[in-house]
Amino acid sequence: MSGIKQLAGQTLWYGLPTIASRFLGYLMNMALPFFIDMPSKTADLIQVYTLIPFLNVLYAYGMETAYFRFSQTHDKQKLYSTLSLSMFASTILFSTILLLCKDSIAGATDLTNHSNYILWMIAIISVDNLNTLPFARLRQENRPRKYALARITGIVLNIGAVIFFLGYVPSLLSANPNHFLHTIYNKDLGIGYYLVGNLLGSVCTLIILSNEIRQIKFNFSLPLWKDVMKYSYPLIIVGLGGMINDVLSRLIYRHVVHLPEEQANHELGVFANIFRLALLITIMIQAFRMAAEPFFFNQNKNDNAPATYARIMKFFVIVCCFMFLGIGLFLDVLQWFFLTFSNKQWVEGFSAIPILALGNIFLGIYYNLSIWYKLTNKNLSGAMITVAGAVITIVLNILLIPKFHYYGAAWATFACYLFMMVSSYMLGKKHYPVPYPVKRISVYIIMAVALIIIHRLMTDQINSSLIFSISSGCLLFVGYVLFVGRTEKKELAVLPLVKRLYKK
Repeated sequence: MSGIKQLAGQTLWYGLPTIASRFLGYLMNMALPFFIDMPSKTADLIQVYTLIPFLNVLYAYGMETAYFRFSQTHDKQKLYSTLSLSMFASTILFSTILLLCKDSIAGATDLTNHSNYILWMIAIISVDNLNTLPFARLRQENRPRKYALARITGIVLNIGAVIFFLGYVPSLLSANPNHFLHTIYNKDLGIGYYLVGNLLGSVCTLIILSNEIRQIKFNFSLPLWKDVMKYSYPLIIVGLGGMINDVLSRLIYRHVVHLPEEQANHELGVFANIFRLALLITIMIQAFRMAAEPFFFNQNKNDNAPATYARIMKFFVIVCCFMFLGIGLFLDVLQWFFLTFSNKQWVEGFSAIPILALGNIFLGIYYNLSIWYKLTNKNLSGAMITVAGAVITIVLNILLIPKFHYYGAAWATFACYLFMMVSSYMLGKKHYPVPYPVKRISVYIIMAVALIIIHRLMTDQINSSLIFSISSGCLLFVGYVLFVGRTEKKELAVLPLVKRLYKK
């Protein structure tokens, strides 16, 4: 249990800033329906934000994970300088290539009407990539306050810029046409101010991390770099495959849905909105990963590491199930909020959200399972799992989106992450056995799914009012909490904040 307490503490230190920054960014994306009246108007911006994760993988080429891995056995300063110089040089190279291919990229992604978005995108990716290793160093050196400051300040500036340019300036200039802001405000950029805000936030983060950047020495070790690249190149495949699984449905939606352009843009905007709502679980997963990756590498030195990994997996799934229930049981509340404060077209496809959310739980479990190939230097096996998942994603999206639209894309994501989870578990049993409590984890997931289905049947067949939906959802949620509390009584009763509840 001490290992779990340690990881929980690290997750709080490094996870909370990540949750805060991600959640603030999430709220900003959630504000799209309130800045933009029609989903179709967001289609080009969505295309840009589906390209960025792909390019981030190429720009970073597994250096963050490699830094954690090699810092256990090599001189940290030499490692940091070598990897930083490598990433600095490659950032210049990749950005130059993208600039030269700007028009081709715009044409291939249907962004010819907003080709300037490509320039903003390249700038954002370049600056963010320079922030990658400084953030990793802060985590490695256990410096959470600086980490939190950089993360949250950047996203606050990002949000502030978007609200300022999209929410405040247009009304100000409408009332005062001669205001000096006319000289810096570009009405034609419109929703593109999301990209401007993103870049401002990234530059602000880079400035805050300037001290870590100044610590880079011109001390490049070619032998060390070669060893790192042998370890990290399969992670590029893992990362690219992961991005295909994550964003491909939005990237190709307009090309495969077989609808007129305006309707295809509308459906892409709606699907991206429901995808964002399901990402609440992913925010927690990302926060967990920030703490878990260096923790897992450090724990590998201990004899009881497999047992620790198994316990962490169990409690990770429990937390994910709580979030999954929070989304599924109170979906009607979210729908009421959108119907009340924005265009009703934004609520289309809301019933696909639980499918996407459950798929994201499988993805989180896969991230936990993936420790086996990172610890055993079998990254190529992880790459093959991800490539197979990418093939499933591509095939199912092409087959299902034309027939089932949002739901086809959601089920493709679900099937991909289910396959990756199961295949990683089976291979992990062979190469790095961990005594995961599979039966108990399965019960928790199945029960959560069953409660959401029961709740939906109750609201559809018995009473569809919002009050009934909320009250019945609360009862089912409390019932699940009590079930988990009783099942995990022995382990939960030793936690300082929880054991008091068992004494009462």
